Amino acid sequence: MAKIVSVHSFRGGTGKSNTTSNLAAMIAVQGYRVGIVDTDIQSPGVHALFGLTEANLENALNDYLWGKCEIEDAAYDVSHTLQPNSPVSSNSALYLVPSSIKAVEIARILNEGYNVQLLNDGFRKLIQTLKLDYLLIDTHPGINEETLLSIAMSDLLVLILRPDTQDYQGTAVAVDIARELEVPKMLLVVNKALSKFDFEELRQKVQTTYEVPVAGVFPLCEEMVELASSGLFCFHYPNHPWALEIHRVAQQVLK
Repeated sequence: MAKIVSVHSFRGGTGKSNTTSNLAAMIAVQGYRVGIVDTDIQSPGVHALFGLTEANLENALNDYLWGKCEIEDAAYDVSHTLQPNSPVSSNSALYLVPSSIKAVEIARILNEGYNVQLLNDGFRKLIQTLKLDYLLIDTHPGINEETLLSIAMSDLLVLILRPDTQDYQGTAVAVDIARELEVPKMLLVVNKALSKFDFEELRQKVQTTYEVPVAGVFPLCEEMVELASSGLFCFHYPNHPWALEIHRVAQQVLK
């Protein structure tokens, strides 16, 4: 039975796309078929981590939502990005359904909206067609109808926050909503923590505040900035504390 994992943050700039992409890759290399859908249609970004550009995107999630193609026609096989210098399980596969990065199509979505139920139907069809074990949904920050429905159909919600007062307040709202929607399981991820912080103390503080398990605490990372979304961090810096932490988060998702 495939699992749907929504990765969400109440505010933008938390590193959600990088976390989603690296988490999906860490799950896939362990012998699973994994899909990612970038539903942050207003400001898509996941495509860049897999080397996709406007020139090589024939179909996108927008085309499916406008009835121009089936959702599987907008799914790109990006399995070649999985540990390019070493073999992975023959069962491993990674697919990405990106959102369009064309300004006119982003503007159309902002102006016209889309059928949210069609999006959720697409998730189910994608799982069935590509025989996925896990589907990770990169949501739009904040709370809106599309995000609520994605969260509601999730088996697991991963909430990302920074050690920042605004993030703490917004995450409290997101946790309350997820509980009202009866999401089966939640995990918290703290990102961009300063190296001078006591990470274990921070973990305990956040876990106690929200009464939700903290799956990982990630350092503010200059190497991530240097990589500039040009690839998957966990493969470029496999021994970095950030990469080791994403591996630990993946293990908790797989539980």
